[in-house]
This record gives sequence, C-alpha cells and structure tokens, in this order.
Amino acid sequence: MRSRYADIGPYVTKDGAEIRELMHPDVHGNRAQSLAEASIAPGARTALHRHARTEEIYYFVAGAGVMTLGEAAFPVAAGDVVCIAPGTPHCVENTGRGALRILCACAPAYSHDDTELL
Repeated sequence: MRSRYADIGPYVTKDGAEIRELMHPDVHGNRAQSLAEASIAPGARTALHRHARTEEIYYFVAGAGVMTLGEAAFPVAAGDVVCIAPGTPHCVENTGRGALRILCACAPAYSHDDTELL
C-alpha cells in the first residue's frame, strides 16, 4: 500500500481540525490503524472530545500550542509526542504564529462515530 500527500485532500473532523488521512482502512485497505496529519490555524483550537475505543498518538511536527489531556494542560511543540488513552477528554490549541501540524496515529482507525464532543 502507498499513498501520496499531494493526492490527499483535507477535510474537517467532528472536533474542528483540518485533517488529511494519509492511510486509512476505508480508503487504502490497511486493517487496524490510521495515520493522519492535522493542521490547526493560529489562534484556533479543537473542540474538547474523547474516543471510546480509539487510542491516539500525536506527534507534533510544527508549531506550538497547549494540549489538554484529561485534567492536565501543558505546552506542546515540534518534536513532542503525546499518547491519548481511550476515554480521555482532549483538545489542542494553537498558540503559535504558524499552523500547528500534528501526525495522528489511531488504533483502531479514526471514525467520526467514535468521537464524542464534550
């Protein structure tokens, strides 16, 4: 399997992030996980939400922001990695001047149906 960034159009997820699904079972035929790039504009934030089934790993590629994870809030920047356990409320705010870009690995694969806005 292979995908090309230039061939993947963005869409907006239930939590308000602009996403490019780099690899997803519904599109590419892989089985158990998805990989996406999220982009959050300066001054914007995703809606507080949680996933009942999905574990997520965020790798911050560019920019700076504040991650809310459960009861904690902490700064994040390029090079940071955060694991989000199923059921944990979370959101990200871009506090930088450029786009906050995040690679998001999800297992099982991302689904709007598994996203509960809080």
